[in-house]
Amino acid sequence: MNKPKKVAILTAGGLAPCLNSAIGSLIERYTEIDPSIEIICYRGGYKGLLLGDSYPVTAEVRAKAGLLQRFGGSVIGNSRVKLTNIKDCVKRGLVKEGEDPQKVAADQLIKDGVDILHTIGGDDTNTAAADLAAFLAKNNYGLTVIGLPKTVDNDVFPIKQSLGAWTAAEQGARYFMNVVAENNSNPRMLIVHEVMGRNCGWLTAATAQEYRKLLDRAEWLPELGLSRESYEVHAVFVPEMAIDLEAEAARLRAVMDKVDCVNIFVSEGAGVEAIVAELQAKGQEVPRDAFGHIKLDAVNPGKWFGEQFAQMIGAEKTLVQKSGYFARAAAANVDDMRLIKSCADLAVECAFRRESGVMGHDEDNGNVLRAIEFPRIKGGKPFNIDTDWFTQTLAEIGQKKGGKVEVSH
Repeated sequence: MNKPKKVAILTAGGLAPCLNSAIGSLIERYTEIDPSIEIICYRGGYKGLLLGDSYPVTAEVRAKAGLLQRFGGSVIGNSRVKLTNIKDCVKRGLVKEGEDPQKVAADQLIKDGVDILHTIGGDDTNTAAADLAAFLAKNNYGLTVIGLPKTVDNDVFPIKQSLGAWTAAEQGARYFMNVVAENNSNPRMLIVHEVMGRNCGWLTAATAQEYRKLLDRAEWLPELGLSRESYEVHAVFVPEMAIDLEAEAARLRAVMDKVDCVNIFVSEGAGVEAIVAELQAKGQEVPRDAFGHIKLDAVNPGKWFGEQFAQMIGAEKTLVQKSGYFARAAAANVDDMRLIKSCADLAVECAFRRESGVMGHDEDNGNVLRAIEFPRIKGGKPFNIDTDWFTQTLAEIGQKKGGKVEVSH
């Protein structure tokens, strides 16, 4: 084995309930194996790498790295920086005009004496890591890049389960358990729970499932109006499933007439194409981020769905609530911590072998946990609406499954 001399860690992209846990797990594992291996953490993701801004992992930090398991977010900070988007990097003052951000990053790693770079992020982060790894190899820099897959959407191909997604579903369910009581505040109440998921409905479906588990464990007093029916999920809308608005409105109106409220779970990416077309028809510009993704806050799918259904089902009041920031900033739960630890341990093992890749259970290779080759990593893995537990959820809430929709990434 080829012992690393200096290791760097960075987190990037949006938050997920795994970042601090992954940082802490990597630091602890390196320290267990050989505390003489130097570690630094770049501040603010790829931004910190480009600027040479990092935290040294001191002996005191190593001793207390376990504390990170208790907190959500990323203590070392994130940023949405794409190294191949030269124009954006120049505009943000991260590189000078005429400089190649990938070369600037590579040269900074050499300057800092780093021979192993751990990137913790989603498909955009790992795509950037793949580009950087290819650049390093092509130009003989002799550095190894090892990724950990973070995303609450659980949409990284070919990884079976991305870090943080289980926790996000659990936390989204907890969030809605409080919000749903708002149906007591007004007759004929429509509550729209918007869940994160740009191109993938996994988190919305999983959050609905986790929420219904909470309902399964609750006790009810229908004689005084405390009924499961008013707390129930009445519809789940995801990007991969077609929606018959009129048929659903008719079904949900019957629910409203009977229960006096309707609760809808909707992915933030559901119906986006229809919404964007509507905005563009009005001559409105649709803003996009550095990666070319539509800024969903500007599109506001939850509000759109609320407006579409409110009149059709005779709602007197509509409440739209988003659980995304609550869910994604949570500390990792026990299941995620177990997954994170196994991925971090393998990442350190791969560092000693100088084996690049993204840690994950490879769906194309018997779901074995391994370093998946960077060129095979891509985002946009759709949620399979024919998954048994989702099919069962729809059947139990009385919603007809729509046809499959091809979702662009």
